[in-house]
Amino acid sequence: MLDLNGTGLIMTEEEKDIVAMVHEFVLKEVRPKAAEHDRTGELDWDAYNKAFEMGLICADLPAEYGGQGMSAVTGAWIREELMYGDAGFGLTCGTNNLGIKPVLIAGTEEQKRWCVETLMSDKPGRDPRWPQKRSGFAAFALTEPDAGSDAGACRTTADKTPDGSEYILNGRKCFITNACYADFMCVVASVDRSLGYKGLTMFLVDAHLPGVSIGKHEDKMGIRQSATCDVIFEDVHIPASAIIGKEGEGFKIAMKTLEQGRAGVGSGCVGIMRAILEEAAKYSQVRVTMGKPICKQQAISSKLADMQIAIETSRAIGMKVAALLDAGDPAAAALGPIAKCYCSDALNRVATEGVQILGGYGYMRDYPMEKYMRDAKIFQIFEGTNEIQRMVISGDVIRKYKVK
Repeated sequence: MLDLNGTGLIMTEEEKDIVAMVHEFVLKEVRPKAAEHDRTGELDWDAYNKAFEMGLICADLPAEYGGQGMSAVTGAWIREELMYGDAGFGLTCGTNNLGIKPVLIAGTEEQKRWCVETLMSDKPGRDPRWPQKRSGFAAFALTEPDAGSDAGACRTTADKTPDGSEYILNGRKCFITNACYADFMCVVASVDRSLGYKGLTMFLVDAHLPGVSIGKHEDKMGIRQSATCDVIFEDVHIPASAIIGKEGEGFKIAMKTLEQGRAGVGSGCVGIMRAILEEAAKYSQVRVTMGKPICKQQAISSKLADMQIAIETSRAIGMKVAALLDAGDPAAAALGPIAKCYCSDALNRVATEGVQILGGYGYMRDYPMEKYMRDAKIFQIFEGTNEIQRMVISGDVIRKYKVK
């Protein structure tokens, strides 16, 4: 008999209570204002601050540093519900996990404690641009205009001072989520560009230091509650103690960070798919053509069935990745790219079919379906495009079945 315990597919009683609490929260606080914030492109600060008070921000921070200490599986259930509420809102909440992950992976005890204290503070009060903030924020700064999938092309530099006490950071990052709110960033920079990947180093950067500034705020197609910005570093002096890990380990730490984020991508996709299916199923019962509701038409009923299949299979693979991460199983590294590709591709198929079921109404902004389709696309692009993921997957396949 198949044992599903430990895979995340059977919720514990505690997880059931948490999921019910988060579901009620998003129905009451997030969904009613989602369309308005999609139009304005502004974060729902009231809902975000309540999520912080509920312990939903960085829920997996280790308990020994003052966090909730929740498992990756529990975090995935929370992410699914937040994304069901609104994709941009859920991404804003989840990106703090990504922003602190390099420190949790390779940082010193001092770095970990400082970052957690900053994130969990309910009185950040350091940025007059965001008086609504009631907690700290983190960002992960890897992507550049000429260094997306090819991280080795990184142009941001960190030059060590002659006495070795500091590094001077110069460069520009783009498409950085939460950058404008961030109190600190984990930044990938090169200490020697001639070394390519081997010169990349990860730095913990206080975002309020002189020389750190926010550039363009992107006007995005979807996930509009999530802020996406350029970050500019101009002669930013950071102490040598700000290195996360060692010189030259930046690429390795960045890849481990993204590996651990893949479970969150999968669960996020499931949450949006659930919202799409709910809207499509309800509409199909009240829309009548040829004398009967369209849900009675085989073409439509088959689409609804395929949506449910996509939800269940995506949840299964995403939760398996989360369970492997909790177990410290290295297999998570190989399964993560598969989950990211599968779940994001499934989400985009479901979104397309959702619009199709609503027909002309699915294309109109009076209905939420077109928003779901706009939100869905980015999941095939960020945290490593699906094209890059397939290169990683195929490389694993070739190594596994290498002809000797």
